[in-house]
Amino acid sequence: MKLKRLPIGISTLKTILEEDYLYIDKTNIAQDLIENGQYYFLSRPRRFGKSLLLDTFKTIFDANKEIFKGLSIYDSGYEFIKFPIIRISFGDGDFKTTKGFNQTLYEIMDKNQRDLNIECPKDFSMPGCFKRLIEEAYNRYNKKVVILIDEYDKPILDNIENTEEARKRRDELKNFYSVIKSSDEYIKFVFITGVSKFSKVSLFSGLNNLNDITLNPKYSTICGYTQNDIETTFAKHLEGQDFKKIAKWYNGYKFLGDGVYNPFDILLFIENQFAYRSYWFQTATPTFLLKLIEKNNYFLPNLENVVKDEMMLNSFDVDYIELETLMWQTGYLTISKVSENFDGTLLYHLSIPNLEVKISLMSSIANFISNVAQPVQLKSAIYQSMITNNFITLETNLKSLYASIPYNNFTNNNMYKYEGYYVSVFYSYMKALGFDLIGEDCTNKGRIDLTIKLNNCIYIIEFKTDGKSALSQIKEKNYHQKYLSKNLPIYLVGIEFDTKEKNISKLEYQQIQ
Repeated sequence: MKLKRLPIGISTLKTILEEDYLYIDKTNIAQDLIENGQYYFLSRPRRFGKSLLLDTFKTIFDANKEIFKGLSIYDSGYEFIKFPIIRISFGDGDFKTTKGFNQTLYEIMDKNQRDLNIECPKDFSMPGCFKRLIEEAYNRYNKKVVILIDEYDKPILDNIENTEEARKRRDELKNFYSVIKSSDEYIKFVFITGVSKFSKVSLFSGLNNLNDITLNPKYSTICGYTQNDIETTFAKHLEGQDFKKIAKWYNGYKFLGDGVYNPFDILLFIENQFAYRSYWFQTATPTFLLKLIEKNNYFLPNLENVVKDEMMLNSFDVDYIELETLMWQTGYLTISKVSENFDGTLLYHLSIPNLEVKISLMSSIANFISNVAQPVQLKSAIYQSMITNNFITLETNLKSLYASIPYNNFTNNNMYKYEGYYVSVFYSYMKALGFDLIGEDCTNKGRIDLTIKLNNCIYIIEFKTDGKSALSQIKEKNYHQKYLSKNLPIYLVGIEFDTKEKNISKLEYQQIQ
């Protein structure tokens, strides 16, 4: 049997269905949203299928029922009625200046005018034209209007390193989006998608009825592929493959429901003959994220213990950007579990979703904060030293790592004086090698700087820059007792740094059991 083609880069539902590409049916979720609400907002990381979801809504509201034959919505009893549609996508365009932004907005409005056969007066502002389109479409077609907005936040995110321009785009978009609130009587349905979750106050002022379904478990799989999809719909495409390994590499994005895969990863994994590569990560290097880590001298092991309440998880704005919030919204962290706070509110525990992100992100961070891309040979040597417990070669290779950091890294700051910098470099490289790490590992006697769990042993590591013995602290605190029940060899490793030499001065170890 001939396998269906993969819809790589295709976000038009009509094309996928008519040309017999593989499609994961999301029409039941779309129908539920249409029948049970009016104003929706959804945040998902890039390349998650948000554009295809919006096109699914468009195709439903175009009322061409026969396109959906064989899908959930076709025989559900849904009444296909055609509505006028306004589509706005900020996926393309120059947003670096007000002039560029206005030109892009003009072109978007022009396309909608032609589609609806409605003309805005030339002297209208873009918000004015938007309002005119809504009102005239309602009057001309005697139906309420559907508004679909894709990548609503891209004009701001494209300027996130230039705060002044980012503020301008935020304020310009706020004026534009305010039209939706004042046009309620003409509107049938609104769906807005993007990567980030700017506060309603800063961007959707007055649109208090916007239903944010980002963390609604009912819609957790609205974008992305589930494990069931992988094992059923993709079964023939993935015949003979290790499903557990695929899940370890690409699954793990959670939005308070079932975990999902990024579609881009799975489609490219199959297309490239099952080669395990960082397909999603390679589409965009998180440069701003890396700069934020460096600027704030962020202690990277803290990524192992990120806990946020809902307000902090969603508090993103041009004037207040928190690293962990940004990492969650852009897909580099995901919700691993939920617990209850003392006051009954929920706490969200965040972690890196899968092996692709862990290896790629930590490699990028390591190379960025040390300003040097390590050759494969050195990475391989460090890995072999770790898994064979060869501490002599480990010390030699780690010294090579720190010695390769350019001197000019330290000329305009004093980060070399702080233990956290050396720990962060070590942590990011070990994480990039795929090791299971626990930063700031709590015991009843204190916190272990770093625990590394291998299949055949456990490393308990302490770092020092103050001249004190790192190994002595591990022994005095009996940190190893936490892992005695594992019945594995435990290695206590003390690593001391000389801040003048900016390198390791001593590496000591002792084996327990």
